[in-house]
Amino acid sequence: MNRYRRSHRLAASIYRMICLVGVFALVANAVSAQSQKPTGPSTILQGTVRDLGNRAIAGATVCLQSKAPAQTLTANTDLDGHYRFPALPAGTYTLHAEMPGVGDATVDLVVVPSENAKWIDLKLSKASTSWSTQVPQFFDEPHFTVAGVSDTTNLGGHGSDVVVRTTETLARDTASLGRDRSVSRPPDAGRAAEKALRDELARDPESFEANHLLGTMLVESRRTREALPYLERASGLRPNDDGNTYELALARADTGEIGQALAEAKDLLSRHDNAELHHLLAEVEEKQASPVEAVREYQRAAEMNPSESNLFDWGAELLLHGAVDPALEVFGKGSRLFPDSARMLIGQGVSSYARGSYNQAVKHMCAASELNPADPTPYLFLGKVQSADATPSPDSVEKLERFARLQPDNAQASYFYALSLWNSRQGKDDKIAAQVKALLEKAVRLDSGLGAGFLQLGILELEENNLPGALSSFQRAVDASPQLPQAHYRLAQAYRKTGDLPRAQKELEIYEKMSRETAEQSVRERREIQQFVYTLRDGHAASQPR
Repeated sequence: MNRYRRSHRLAASIYRMICLVGVFALVANAVSAQSQKPTGPSTILQGTVRDLGNRAIAGATVCLQSKAPAQTLTANTDLDGHYRFPALPAGTYTLHAEMPGVGDATVDLVVVPSENAKWIDLKLSKASTSWSTQVPQFFDEPHFTVAGVSDTTNLGGHGSDVVVRTTETLARDTASLGRDRSVSRPPDAGRAAEKALRDELARDPESFEANHLLGTMLVESRRTREALPYLERASGLRPNDDGNTYELALARADTGEIGQALAEAKDLLSRHDNAELHHLLAEVEEKQASPVEAVREYQRAAEMNPSESNLFDWGAELLLHGAVDPALEVFGKGSRLFPDSARMLIGQGVSSYARGSYNQAVKHMCAASELNPADPTPYLFLGKVQSADATPSPDSVEKLERFARLQPDNAQASYFYALSLWNSRQGKDDKIAAQVKALLEKAVRLDSGLGAGFLQLGILELEENNLPGALSSFQRAVDASPQLPQAHYRLAQAYRKTGDLPRAQKELEIYEKMSRETAEQSVRERREIQQFVYTLRDGHAASQPR
């Protein structure tokens, strides 16, 4: 087993002795257990097996192997994808699930006597872990080479400034999909596991396992600054434990200790040349503002192990730095290898949008929404794309209508569907206007902080010649979202119509000041996120400004 394989990002590690998609726990009273067989209450282990599209897999084979004593238990998932192992004694186990034609998944876990039940969900990936020892499967050679970076402060883009800003926002949102390390676990499981670990540390502050596991759990829950002391203590107890060094490097990178994180990541890589450590080094290099080195490490990780997560992170890094054509190439290959990956399709959609191909962008995002119609993520990307385009496609309107229908309590669903209807109407259609108004009113009722919803509602009321209603909506938009420039501009217009010129002038000044600040912030952000300079394999084309 590759000791660094993770669930969601890198899978579980033998050294970590922890399940990243389930309950974190600790073997209690480790000292006395060395000379005794595990005693005490037994634990029920259960969970569900799903594919990357979040569909339950019936008939999957689930194996549970204990490490001491060596023993293997086998179960099959039922029609709901559920598996169950009753009466497990305390110990360290490896859990593996597989389904021919769908994929497999493996995690390590620890069972403690104080637990009544553990719930661990597994997601099967079609990228076999054995690929990491084979010839790279991505391409014989990528069709591009990243040569360096350039300042993006004076780059243009397709369409209006709104479209350019939307493109940049979508690229950042796409990259954030790769940083989402959330896992499914029963309510209160995290708190119970944390308490068990802290109780163990109160009994034995020098326990390597307790310090390591608690630090790892805090890293996974994004409490990295809190995790550092535990991982550092574990490192002092076992300086050569690679699993702890790995987690410590992640924590240091997240808390700004980049130099130490880089040294630890490179030291690990010098001793174990594998995809997971190249991915770790890529994350650290990105935080060090070394994007060229980062993208090359992401590429190496994907070539050594073309998993869904490695390919996605490579594509997202390219997209984030404006290398649209290479990103489209990587996401396209990723979608062919992982047809059930919604975020690969979203990556293709955002890359297409960045190239100015609105119809292709909508096509990919609509396809992503079909994989799991209950998942809001593809709809939210689709909504942001169509909000920057004056003429949404019928497909996007249809999908956003489904979003609003499937999630009636989601304010964003009602808002984006209202916006798509408004932008797609032909001429002045009172029936559609009434429907749009009802949807917007529902959206702001569900979320009183949705300034964009109040803004759009005011625009509609102004078109209906309802000046008092428009004025009220614009005021509420400003109250809900003070940093929304268009809300101040529209409010200034409404005040002017009422003859209140002093208030109109004040709001206009706020709008102009915010517009200048927004432009300056965009320049700073574009300077911080530099654009890759790349060449295509034939040497006839190079990167173009977005």
